[in-house]
Amino acid sequence: MLEPIERKRYSRQILLPEMGLAGQEKLKAARVLVVGAGGLGCPVLQYLVAAGVGNIGIVDDDTVDITNLHRQILYSANDVGKNKAITAVEKLSILNPFIQLTAYPDHLTAENAAELINSYDLVIDGSDNFETRYLVNDFCVELNKPFVFGSILRFEGQVSVFNYQNGPTYRCLFPDAEEGDNCAEAGVIGILPGIIGTYMANEAIKIITGIGEPLSGKLLVINTLANSHSVFQFSRTAATFSGQSPTTPAVHSELHADNSEMSYDEFEALQQSDPEQVLLVDVREYYEFEADNFGGENIPLSDIPESISTFPAGKKVVFYCNSGKRSLQAAKLLAQSGYEGQTFWAQRW
Repeated sequence: MLEPIERKRYSRQILLPEMGLAGQEKLKAARVLVVGAGGLGCPVLQYLVAAGVGNIGIVDDDTVDITNLHRQILYSANDVGKNKAITAVEKLSILNPFIQLTAYPDHLTAENAAELINSYDLVIDGSDNFETRYLVNDFCVELNKPFVFGSILRFEGQVSVFNYQNGPTYRCLFPDAEEGDNCAEAGVIGILPGIIGTYMANEAIKIITGIGEPLSGKLLVINTLANSHSVFQFSRTAATFSGQSPTTPAVHSELHADNSEMSYDEFEALQQSDPEQVLLVDVREYYEFEADNFGGENIPLSDIPESISTFPAGKKVVFYCNSGKRSLQAAKLLAQSGYEGQTFWAQRW
């Protein structure tokens, strides 16, 4: 039950017909685990604490660095060198003393993930590496926990909800371990994590209170430089979790059947027999394409969801990258969109 002071504190939120007192009490009763107290974790935590989410755990073994301060605005210059999870709890306790906050100044691993995740109702993944994302996914699937996902790079961010009410999971969208840059290598505009993190907090509130339509089976892609918003739909696959111990990303060979791998000889033969029906797409980043390429169009993997409508129907689309990981993901994204044509993926020949 809410104390009188809490009712006053959250009064503007309780006024919403969709929320009401019942919704606010659901927020107070909720238990949310936030993985990562960095760029995405900071705005997520600030808004969930302010909204009245009653019990929040924060997992992060990293320390505050001066390079974090342009985007992780929960921290100040005086916090450099301090553990993020512990520092976040100290600051957020001042923001809202009615919230129970727990710091886990540890790295999320296969050894501690089950115990941590099983103690909470909902997980929010604000991590910045693929290993942790697959780890969160696999344990959430195993323990039947929904989780909110977000990612950021340069000027673009993505948001989705996975494993919600038997909906699609992270591996349904990204079946294999990805390759690509991170913010430390490619940079990020400081405002972007605030935008994406706020969307993530909004999804969490919707899930907890049961209002609105969560982004389950949908990937929201926001490009702040172009001011564009795209929503890509995807479905749950049978190979969501391999059944192996979820310590490392599993490779699902059955997913490859949807989009055939193409060798150079096959591509050459296709080009000679029907060149007008072949569309070659390099899904590496622009700077990689400019440095060295095999030809074709250049559409980075992160731009594929919002570019799907531009693919001409009926073509044989061949995606390629250095290792085949990004090209496989691009082929799967296009195929799942209902594209009228064939999709192929390839390693760089």
